[in-house]
Amino acid sequence: MRLGAPEWMLLLPLLMVAGWLWPHWRLWSPWRAACLLLVLLILVRPEIRRSGDGLDLWVLVDQSDSAADVLQPLLPEWEMLLERSRGAADRLRFVDYADEAVERGAQLRAGATAYAGPRGATRTLSAARHALNLMDDSRASQLLVLTDGFSTEPLDDLADGLLRQEVALDYRLASAAVVGDVRLAGLTLPRRVMRNEAFLIEVTAQCDEDQTVPVEVMRNGTSIGRRELKVVNGTGRLRLTDRVGQPGSAQYEVRLLPAKDSLPGNNAAKQWLEVGSGPRVLLVTGYESDPMAAALQAQGFEVEVVTDLASLHVGRLSGARAVILNNVPSYKLTSGFIDALPFFIHEQGGGLAMIGGKYSFASGGWFGSPLEDLLPVSMELKQEHRKLAVAIGIVMDRSGSMAMTVPGTGLQKMQLANEGAARAIDLLGDSDMVTVFAVDSQAHRIAPLTPVGANRGALTNVVRRIESSGGGIFCYTGMMAAWAELQNAHVGQRHMILFADAADAEEPGQYVKLIDDMVKNKCTVSVIGLGTEGDSDAAFLKDVAARGKGRIFFNQNANELPALFAQETVAVARSAFIEEPVGLKGTAGWVELAGTPMKWLDAVDGYNLSYLKPGASQAAVSADEYAAPLLAFWQRGAGRVAALSFPMGGDFSTTTRAWPGYGDLAQSLARWMVGEQMPDGIGLRTEVQGSELIADLMYEPEWAERIAADPPRLLLAAGASGEAREVPWERLAPGRFRARMDLPGESWVRGAVRVGNAALPFGPLNAIVHPEWSLDRTRLEELKFVSARSGGGERVDLSDVWSAPRAPAFRDITRWLLIALLLTILIEAWRTRVGRV
Repeated sequence: MRLGAPEWMLLLPLLMVAGWLWPHWRLWSPWRAACLLLVLLILVRPEIRRSGDGLDLWVLVDQSDSAADVLQPLLPEWEMLLERSRGAADRLRFVDYADEAVERGAQLRAGATAYAGPRGATRTLSAARHALNLMDDSRASQLLVLTDGFSTEPLDDLADGLLRQEVALDYRLASAAVVGDVRLAGLTLPRRVMRNEAFLIEVTAQCDEDQTVPVEVMRNGTSIGRRELKVVNGTGRLRLTDRVGQPGSAQYEVRLLPAKDSLPGNNAAKQWLEVGSGPRVLLVTGYESDPMAAALQAQGFEVEVVTDLASLHVGRLSGARAVILNNVPSYKLTSGFIDALPFFIHEQGGGLAMIGGKYSFASGGWFGSPLEDLLPVSMELKQEHRKLAVAIGIVMDRSGSMAMTVPGTGLQKMQLANEGAARAIDLLGDSDMVTVFAVDSQAHRIAPLTPVGANRGALTNVVRRIESSGGGIFCYTGMMAAWAELQNAHVGQRHMILFADAADAEEPGQYVKLIDDMVKNKCTVSVIGLGTEGDSDAAFLKDVAARGKGRIFFNQNANELPALFAQETVAVARSAFIEEPVGLKGTAGWVELAGTPMKWLDAVDGYNLSYLKPGASQAAVSADEYAAPLLAFWQRGAGRVAALSFPMGGDFSTTTRAWPGYGDLAQSLARWMVGEQMPDGIGLRTEVQGSELIADLMYEPEWAERIAADPPRLLLAAGASGEAREVPWERLAPGRFRARMDLPGESWVRGAVRVGNAALPFGPLNAIVHPEWSLDRTRLEELKFVSARSGGGERVDLSDVWSAPRAPAFRDITRWLLIALLLTILIEAWRTRVGRV
């Protein structure tokens, strides 16, 4: 027996003294004394040793990428051996783990896996803690780890936890045959250079035999050359130089390409390189010769003009103070760049301006995008302001590939596409019309051409019930059926949305002739392709959209399908570009933005109709019936966002470009977006050591009072769309803070230090070599140490694990003592009542 809280035994002498000093309490009477003794036993929580109840063996199975090749072939045999050798009272529990830990269900005991999560990390500590939390305290338990031994996290305090719960940890290693392994031992290049500055790239490779290894070097996903690296006496080095003329950040990747290799996973490394320049404005424009560029450059701004929209990536934001989107549609920009803008604005203190045009705001598909919440104007056209009704035909792929489940959601691709079509119908007006076809090897009419109005609920319900039926998608058949319906619509505009798998879009048929007929009859066609531009049928889908005078969307993430349908529907049916001159009225809000008066032009040639959001300010409004904001702005976190609704270039900008105040407007807007600069006396230094990011914040004594009143915040986001999370500081000395954090797998992070309304941005940064493939031998030695300290060891013969010495298991008998106490109290009460004392 053992006591859970022996300190309560101190009450025993006090009770004995009380019984002697106050005999009238009758503490020495048998039943009353028994009651007090039982209360004391309940307080000390006695536990009795159990025996003969068997063993709970918790098997942690490493499912990570680095262990896959060496461990997976052995697992069925190992797990079956454990199952067959256990005793009748023994229980076997499996926990699969990599980046996460998941216990298998009873139906997946041996030879199968329940793990479907990310495999880019080996979190042995987390898996062990997960199992310890699930263990039954009333039974003897033991841990067995089946792994290659290379955890990507330290096993901090695991031994102490095992000892507290009296659980031994055994392990069985699956060792890779590393003969002939070629691995990338190092990639060295500076973290920051100036634009057009030459720098050195050094690649180090190791192998157990001398050979020549081809090496490919890539910048931002594009190869910049191949070299040969000679390995002599186990090590080889390759040095080459490069220079980058484009400011921002560039990602370098080095790949070893040996003819034979036993562990190909350790052949690659990546690193971001920041290319420094002065504070600059990133002008993303739909015009080849954008007049805004010349106007800003004349005012002393460094302007980086981007017309190749598909080339944009998150690295282009490094060092930029503001981004201007001048009449560019969302579907022509990479999703990674768009997803990165909220963090750039909110936390890194960047500025953003969207400039009007026929491919901007809702007309450019920005409704429902990550920028919708950032902009100071609402883009969705109010029903009462719509001039024309629209008829939309939706052609839906319901082929076999649409039955696949989307990881992490439990939903089929078909269900997400259905939700997208339903959302499109919800966004149509009462006077609009819609027809829907589901297509496999033939066209199935789900809804004939129907006015939305009173039928909205019935239409969305029937669309949400479309099921995948197998086969491919016959695009021509589906479009032809939908066009036959749309021809019966006598409305202002007609439009078709074709949704198809970019790798399974069959039967082009006579689509060229069909689309020509549609365009001649004022019907446009847009395409939503599930997949990438590199898929087998992507070129065909792109040609459909080009001939149909519509838009083309490619997206691999099925979770984004509802948003894509919404963007396309709003761009067609619920957005407006006013194509006629309208008067302009300045407001007092301009003083907030510029501080000096502006002599506005009398009118603009056209503008995007939108509505001012609550909390935003406006500097100019239209003089028509809408009184719409022509220039709106507000603060978003540490950054600033503006919406200029009339064009500053191209069509519908003749009057604006001839206006003498054009340059003043451009430079005032840019200066406001750039915002506050961080004052002198404070700085941030970042470095990456292995997979750990170290950030040091240093400041001069004059900052001490400000820092004490408003402590700096370190915010970090993983990847382009990662949410900002705050990282705690450690105070090293007066005027110096430090923070450490692990970098996630193959991903990268961006960050910012917020001090009041100003920000110190940094990143992207990444671990050069993926932690999963670093194969740090200290982790293997750490596993052996923890196992030995807990009383375990390596199990070469897995059947012996059941015969190992078992830690004793104890049973808590408190509930039985409570029952005895209740009976004793009842007996004592009865004896007192009948006078038997």
